[in-house]
Amino acid sequence: MPKKRKFKIKKLFKSKFFKTSIPLYLAISLIINSVAVTGLLEYYFMRKYFEKQIQKLIQQNKNPEEFIAEITRQITPSEGYTTSIKWEDLGQKLIESGAIDKAKYEEIFNSNTNGKQEMDIFNGNSNKKISINENNSRFIVNTLWALGLVNKSKVLSEGVMNTGEYADKTGNFASTGGWTLGAKDSMQLYSSQEIIPFTDKQQDLVKRIAENIYRPCCGNHTAFPDCNHGMAALGYIELAVSKGLSEKQIHKDLLAFNSFWFPQNYVEMAIYFQKEKNISWDKVDAKLALSQEYSSAQGAKKVKQAVQNVPGLQTKGGGCGV
Repeated sequence: MPKKRKFKIKKLFKSKFFKTSIPLYLAISLIINSVAVTGLLEYYFMRKYFEKQIQKLIQQNKNPEEFIAEITRQITPSEGYTTSIKWEDLGQKLIESGAIDKAKYEEIFNSNTNGKQEMDIFNGNSNKKISINENNSRFIVNTLWALGLVNKSKVLSEGVMNTGEYADKTGNFASTGGWTLGAKDSMQLYSSQEIIPFTDKQQDLVKRIAENIYRPCCGNHTAFPDCNHGMAALGYIELAVSKGLSEKQIHKDLLAFNSFWFPQNYVEMAIYFQKEKNISWDKVDAKLALSQEYSSAQGAKKVKQAVQNVPGLQTKGGGCGV
């Protein structure tokens, strides 16, 4: 380095500017502001990237409406979703236990567009497989709700809903006090009948699976089934475990059920996975999709915020009543 330049640099570092001390509060303020600016810049560029990716996805279709329609067909296919489990005598047992009042059911499910075609499961032993589609999704959630409510289960008798701070409030939940389609009071039904016999090992498996499955209407897992969808999911887990289905298959089945019960949430989730993870809906791990991160009320809100600017998306969701 030339001597003159070296002298100038030394002189600069000996100047008053570098000898001036900066107050602590000012230093902290500068650090905080720099972090905030960095965070805002990261958010801005991530947002831009997201919007660019969405536009790329939309361009693969003729228009935004067609893009959303294609995603919707993946979530709720017109042919529905069929499980490997048959109804057998389950409908008859639900009637006999008082969990379902057939006359009340007939008043509600009185047309082929709301589940009337499923009413024959109450007439005796049925070889029909449990399936869900746009027309019978309400029938399925209600019938599985009745099963989850009445079947003897450690999840209900020894779980969160019936112990601790909720011990004297069990009948006040949407899934208990909200059940009005039975021939008995909901708390007379609560974990009262051995519709599905279990070993202790199976009871533990039901609990473990239920603790990791969520639904977009609530912040609680299925081992805390405080709403109709949670109680219905519990009923299906119990039935599936008793039939020897694998955990992987149970998750797949329940993701299909949730998709018909909450189509908007899972359309948004499918777009989110395709954009964020570059994973098409048919490749998404069902256990991950049903986890707290994505399928709880909080997770669904996060997903919704991420895709809120996607053209063609409309807001609608499922309720928790009969």
